Amino acid sequence: MAAMRIDCDIHPAVGGTRTTLLPYLSDHWKEQVVSRAIDGLDLTSYPPGMPLTGRADWRPANGAKPGSDLAMVQKGAFGQLGASHAILNVLYGAQAVFDPYMAADFCKAINDWIATEWLSRDPRLRASIVVPMQDPDLAVEEIERRAGDHRFVSILVLAQGETLLGRRHFWPVYRLAEKYKLPLAIQAGTQYRQAPSSAGWPSHRYEYYFVEAQAFQAQILSLIYEGVFGKFPNLKVVLMESGVSWLPAFMWRANKTWRGVRVEVPWVEREPAAIIRENFRVTMQPFDAPGDAKSVEDIIDQIGSEKMFLFASDYPHWQFDGDDPIPPNLPNSIISKMCVDNPLETFPRLSLAN
Repeated sequence: MAAMRIDCDIHPAVGGTRTTLLPYLSDHWKEQVVSRAIDGLDLTSYPPGMPLTGRADWRPANGAKPGSDLAMVQKGAFGQLGASHAILNVLYGAQAVFDPYMAADFCKAINDWIATEWLSRDPRLRASIVVPMQDPDLAVEEIERRAGDHRFVSILVLAQGETLLGRRHFWPVYRLAEKYKLPLAIQAGTQYRQAPSSAGWPSHRYEYYFVEAQAFQAQILSLIYEGVFGKFPNLKVVLMESGVSWLPAFMWRANKTWRGVRVEVPWVEREPAAIIRENFRVTMQPFDAPGDAKSVEDIIDQIGSEKMFLFASDYPHWQFDGDDPIPPNLPNSIISKMCVDNPLETFPRLSLAN
């Protein structure tokens, strides 16, 4: 067990719709992809040429997308960064297209591609099920289709979509997530259905990246106050690339406000911070904490739960330099738990995977 280190967030890249996914699409969408010259459906949250999307030494020499070459990902995640197992989270336009039928077929193709060309070639790899949240009924169909394959250990959705994730029309997704022990992985990123900022459209991408924390905060409140955890108490939610240091102030304010206006949500019977500690988890890249050990210790103490933290490198996204993906100044007790015990508790199907 001591030699294990489970990387909860790495990102394989779809080389292109026509070059990568075409064999896995239905006949109708194969024809549409060719006749309409559909390709390059990369999310604008992670454009391939942006430095954040791929560290320089993790970019293929042939100019291909960072994360698109299995051998290079294996070398980086396992050899260079020391993971023993890794969870693949595919970010591609299937999560963002407007047409729900197109989204459903592309999600199916992505999941089949990952299963065939990645999971089957390396037993150390697991993956999240990519689902079309544009239509919850279609998302449910895709979860049911893939739930029997225990190499899929979570359900991947974007932090910014058309509506907040706590709304009741999404509950069938959470019913299956709880049934099949699949945590909901909320990944930084957007469908660009509305402004990424709560106050409007930013001028620069730096602003968009900075206000991603607002999206995660909104989703946490939505899931709690809409009553999701009252209905599905065993559901786990993983915040991917959310940052960490904003949590203490957010948890304090959520508790304070709940005490004052809890009459509006009588079904929320516990303090929001207690629900967050029990049902939410965070990946530890990027780790946006001050550089001194005392400040890091204070943040961990104020969050109040060592089981919330999950090891992640975010490969090939550029979140740190060097070969050590463990954030500096973390207590040893946190490191040992976030690398093995916490991932195994958060993703129960890891221990069931073949």
